[in-house]
Amino acid sequence: MLDNLLPFQRHFLSRNGNKLHYINEGQGEPVVMVHGNPSWSFYYRNLVSALKETHQCIVPDHIGCGLSDKPDDSGYDYTLKSRIDDLEALLDSLNVKDNITLVVHDWGGMIGMGYAARYPDRIKRLVMLNTGAFHLPKSKPFPWPLWVCRNTLLGTVLVRGFNAFSSIASYVGVKRQPMSKYIREAYVAPFNSWANRISTLRFVQDIPLREGDRNYQLVSDIAASLPQFAKVPTLICWGLKDFVFDKHFLAQWRQHMPQATVHEFADCGHYILEDASDEVIHHIKGFMSEDGAVIETADVDSSNSKTAATEQVNG
Repeated sequence: MLDNLLPFQRHFLSRNGNKLHYINEGQGEPVVMVHGNPSWSFYYRNLVSALKETHQCIVPDHIGCGLSDKPDDSGYDYTLKSRIDDLEALLDSLNVKDNITLVVHDWGGMIGMGYAARYPDRIKRLVMLNTGAFHLPKSKPFPWPLWVCRNTLLGTVLVRGFNAFSSIASYVGVKRQPMSKYIREAYVAPFNSWANRISTLRFVQDIPLREGDRNYQLVSDIAASLPQFAKVPTLICWGLKDFVFDKHFLAQWRQHMPQATVHEFADCGHYILEDASDEVIHHIKGFMSEDGAVIETADVDSSNSKTAATEQVNG
């Protein structure tokens, strides 16, 4: 069943004793898609299918996720820097160093923009899907379910013993209509044991909330790098019913990326590529084919979403 849902050739990069799985489909300018937690490359399957005829689509599974190896703590340092290092190593191994369109979701925004901060000249376009690349906005309380997972033994038992994080996300991460049984099972399939759920927990535990937390300075540095991307063509598609990456994160992205074209989906949640797959892919394909002309528009998406005041169209 999984082969039918993810019909792409499997590739692996051997790195530091672990195998990192990635999708590498199509030819042309590279589109690098970076997933977050608790998902995997499966999240981008429809976007890969839509773009692979015209672009090289590269989608890694982070270590501990998807079809990549899932070592214990002695075999991998489950931290943001390691994730960025892995992405850099993968793209270098493929000699992908120019004209990158970076598509990021969830914690993939921190990883992807961490890579971009190292190599800003390699980035041609940015696509943001319910994500962040900065500290928790001051106006946003840290969600209590994440606090439980991050800080308590109960959270560890729920996440690693019962797969609560991945399972619950497959239900609450969509708002228009529930995922089908097969799609939901595919999302949680890689996280099928206590051992194989280590990354799901470590991702949450790695969130820095205050100075002195591991990676706090790294996140600060990534956030400080964002002004250099203020003229990079950027598309933002946002599900407003995301209980983590909500309007507070979107407002901060608008400040960092004033040039961005923004599509707000009032009836969609965290997994925007599930909730509004056709509309979001339509926006991304249009964005990828633009010549750069800018017009003023007041169009509204058919999905009850608002667009930004400026929208690029073919010139």
